[in-house]
Amino acid sequence: MLILVSNDDGVHSPGIHILADALRSMGDVYIIAPDRERSAASHALTLHKPLRLENFGGNIYGVNGTPTDCVNLGVNGLLQRKPDLVVSGINRGGNLGDDVTYSGTVSAAFEGTLLGIPSFAISQVAENDYKFETAARFALQLAMMIKEQSLPPGVLLNVNVPNLDVNGVKGVKITRQGKRIYDKNAVVEKVDPRGKKYYWIGGSRLSWEETEDSDFAAIEQDMISITPLRLDLTEDNAIKGLRRWEATLREKMKAGG
Repeated sequence: MLILVSNDDGVHSPGIHILADALRSMGDVYIIAPDRERSAASHALTLHKPLRLENFGGNIYGVNGTPTDCVNLGVNGLLQRKPDLVVSGINRGGNLGDDVTYSGTVSAAFEGTLLGIPSFAISQVAENDYKFETAARFALQLAMMIKEQSLPPGVLLNVNVPNLDVNGVKGVKITRQGKRIYDKNAVVEKVDPRGKKYYWIGGSRLSWEETEDSDFAAIEQDMISITPLRLDLTEDNAIKGLRRWEATLREKMKAGG
């Protein structure tokens, strides 16, 4: 197999190298990752400046761009053929619930899926003392299963692993994307030495809605969460109701408002 590994923590993050080492038993592994941390880069693609590639020895490359850039550049520029698998991670910290919309780690897997490659993102849910070996071991098992079973078209997997030794993990659960609760402390206001205000986003601690089958709930139960995500964001259930708006909006356009 040819496997492309990326992340949003940067090419020098220990998590990506532990992940790559685990996957090398399956074939050739290329690390193509941002040259610095690009957390919360979401699915951004760099169009306003040239991308530069730096080789750090062997099949390890840093890119002065986003995780999405790295996967796109790897597939369409650097690699001799399309990879059989894209794996993004191991992220330092969870990517749970609505946070997947911000995550550069998850977006790298999105890009792989857009390019027609089976892909998954994997994150270690912790703030420090990361037990990357647990996530790496699971990533290998999941990669082997994807090789055997494949994934549905247009679907990627978002994996979150509790920060425990392998023997401490109580199981694996297929989950839904949870719903994060935001409070008024999500933005922290400060004043600089010149008296001007500035702000930090993300000041509050994580909390979420109580949903039994969510990714959050699985982590609380010391289980590995696997959430299938799809590229097609269309809400099919809303289409029928919203089509009632068509005639009214068309008439309003004709009437000039």
